[in-house]
This record gives sequence, C-alpha cells and structure tokens, in this order.
Amino acid sequence: MAPKKDVKAPAAAAKKAEPAKKAEPAPEPVAVPAPKTVDLSAVKVEFTPDQMEDYREAFGLFDRVGDNKVCYNQIADIMRALGQNPTNKEVKAILGNPSDEDMNSKRVDFEGFLPMMQTIVNSPNKGTLDDYVEGLRVFDKEGNGTVMGAELRIVLSTLGEKMTEAEIDALMQGQEDENGCINYESFVKHIMSI
Repeated sequence: MAPKKDVKAPAAAAKKAEPAKKAEPAPEPVAVPAPKTVDLSAVKVEFTPDQMEDYREAFGLFDRVGDNKVCYNQIADIMRALGQNPTNKEVKAILGNPSDEDMNSKRVDFEGFLPMMQTIVNSPNKGTLDDYVEGLRVFDKEGNGTVMGAELRIVLSTLGEKMTEAEIDALMQGQEDENGCINYESFVKHIMSI
C-alpha cells in the first residue's frame, strides 16, 4: 500500500515565504576620549632670574647621571620640591601621557622643564584655603570646627596621594588638642604656610 500524501504540505508551500529580517546595524563604537595633553610649545615662560636660578639648582639636584637631564618620573618630585603640588595625572598630561616604560627611560633637559613648570604654576586648578576647609568639614560630625585626629590620619594615608606614617606625623605634630581633635581651619592654614 502506498503511503498517504501529507495534505497539509501543499498548504504550507502555498504560504508566502516571509522576507528575512534585516540584521540590525552594529552599534557605533563608543569613542574613548584621548587623554588630555598640553602643548608646551605654546607656553610662555615668565619666571624671574631669581626663580630661574632656584629652579635650575633644584633641577640639578635630581640629575643623577650628570647630563643636565632628569627622568620623566622625577618631574613631579622637582615641582613639589619647588613648592607646587601637581597631581600625577596633571604631570602625565604635561609629559604627553607617556607609558610607564617611558616614564622610567625618557629624559628632559632644563629648557624642556621650564614650560612644564610654567604650566603648573599657571594652572587654575589650585585649591584655596576655603576649598580645603570645606573638604575637611565633611568629617566634622559635631559641627564644632574640629575633626578627630585619628580619622584625619586615616584619610591622609588612604585617599588621594597617600602619605606615609612619617609624613603624617610630621604634618600633624602639635595640631591635636587634649581630646585628640584638630581644628581643621588652623590645620589647613598651617599646611598652606609650610
């Protein structure tokens, strides 16, 4: 006996084939912003002869090879020794966002350093007394103008550019009262006068 034909098959074949769905376009790649860099050739150096002499002397102290150049990784230290307080991110931007290898191997001479220093000196991102006092006010739980010395020690050793215990001890020497509290406005004034 012959097998029965599937009656439903012709009906399915009669059904119009649906067009294939169009593939959705791939999402546009998110553009990652390029790290900021500074055009040092556009920086006008405006230091006095006395400042230049001081800067040259400090720069020379960091020249460990004797070729009148310093390593990229020493630039931030020199600037801090000269009274500035750039962040590592700011220094890397000034240096053109070098790799870690470049930070340890590339060198810059004093003439190349001057526009970098001028950029930091002219930076509008410097914190004021009020900025720092306001930042410490967050830790003033009682609203009396003081913060716990122990809490401030933890903040200084764990947040931002972390300080060592020795640096914290030197910074806080004579600042705590008999209750272990620190008047943070006086503390900030003390730090800014150093």
